[in-house]
Amino acid sequence: MNIYVGNISYQASDEDLLEVFETLGTVDSATIIFDRYSGRSKGFGFVEMPNDEEGQKAIEELDGKDLLGRPLKVNQARPREDRPRRGGGGGGGGYGGGYGGDRDDYDSRY
Repeated sequence: MNIYVGNISYQASDEDLLEVFETLGTVDSATIIFDRYSGRSKGFGFVEMPNDEEGQKAIEELDGKDLLGRPLKVNQARPREDRPRRGGGGGGGGYGGGYGGDRDDYDSRY
């Protein structure tokens, strides 16, 4: 079972998350998500538990439980939605900041 864990303290580590969930069953992985640019925690993560009964018990017992000063938000993770890829680039336009040359559509008074 894939479990979403939100409201995680920014000081928490993957190991902290693992320790909390291991008290309630077998954990395959515990991962906090980090921003790729700043390297800072995004405040949420995912825990993978192979046994659905243990996973459901973990959700029920850990939702609202304090971890490093913050109450966790724990529920079953939803499948990731397909999102269209973000188009890069764009911009352009204008006439290059007014660098020389005459243009028929350019009013030289400006």
